[in-house]
Amino acid sequence: MQAYLDNSATTRCLKSVADQVARAMCEDYGNPSSLHQKGVEAENYIKEAKQFFAANLKVDEKELYFTSGGTESNNLALIGTAMANIRSGKHLIVSAIEHPSILNTAEYLKKQGFRVTYLPVDKEGIVSLEALKEALCEETILVSVMYVNNEIGSVQPVDEIAKIIKEKNPKTLFHVDAIQAYGKYRIFPGRQGIDLLSISGHKIHGPKGIGVLYVGSKVKIRPILYGGEQQKGLRSGTENVPGIAGIAEAARCCYQDLDEKVDRLYALKERFAEGLKGLEGTSLNGPVGRDGAPHIMSVSFQGIKSEVLLHGLEEKGIYVSAGSACSSNKPAVSQTLKSIGLEKELLGSTLRFSFSFETTEEEIDYCLQELRKLLPVLRRYTRR
Repeated sequence: MQAYLDNSATTRCLKSVADQVARAMCEDYGNPSSLHQKGVEAENYIKEAKQFFAANLKVDEKELYFTSGGTESNNLALIGTAMANIRSGKHLIVSAIEHPSILNTAEYLKKQGFRVTYLPVDKEGIVSLEALKEALCEETILVSVMYVNNEIGSVQPVDEIAKIIKEKNPKTLFHVDAIQAYGKYRIFPGRQGIDLLSISGHKIHGPKGIGVLYVGSKVKIRPILYGGEQQKGLRSGTENVPGIAGIAEAARCCYQDLDEKVDRLYALKERFAEGLKGLEGTSLNGPVGRDGAPHIMSVSFQGIKSEVLLHGLEEKGIYVSAGSACSSNKPAVSQTLKSIGLEKELLGSTLRFSFSFETTEEEIDYCLQELRKLLPVLRRYTRR
């Protein structure tokens, strides 16, 4: 048996999504900028995708842009708005537990002369609203806070953050990395005070290499790619039509019967948490139950290195991760785990288990069964 529990890294592409991608690649393969019929057929995929996302997010189609994925969406949101609004100020605010595509972009902007404030979080990974109030000033042009943390599943009070920002400085833009939240929550940028929002396809059973960036109509933003002026010049380059067709189909599937799907995810999460209670030396990080995201669990295993346990589970056909997939191939301590104050001895002994709408109870039980066998053996080996 196998158990794929690394869905925050990537999800399996749905059959209907793969079919749609194949159709756009092999049948309706024209360039959407071409004036002939093949071009029109390709352009229709883009139009239909925009119509869906506009209705789903309750925004205008003109406020939606397709990118190569979450990293590009985040880069464009930060660099594009920073450069476009530099005359208004050179101060940015991000949380301490953002994804590397935000933190590393913020570091790049620091080298360009911008000042960056990193907001602290509590032990559950929730941003300090008091620190946000103190940090906001006339020079603040952008605040970026992720909706759901990709490692521990903490859910930020996005509406409250937006309210604080707009009350303190209405000109300050609010960007939300919703890459782990979209497809699990109903998100309405206009109603929630969000100016920019990032989405990624392969986190919602869509293809890799495709993302969406919502940019409010009043947002000043500059391109970071230059070329043929596609997508109103903000994101040049021939549109990835198969990817666009795929992410739209994936999103449609995710939001069909969403409440039932999310309830089932929470049930799986509770089942896994209950099973872990009987395992010696294990502890959960971040919020528990419905206070956290429905699909992410961070677990520390005292006395066992995460990489050793990860490969031990892999030998049994169980796939998990040691943190963010975008940085898990580097031997670095998790910034998120450090920021929530996790004990030093547990920083290198933590794994992330993440579920999808396709995860089964059998996979959860199989993982728990193998953990019960592995942990005592690995601890005995470690003590030698």
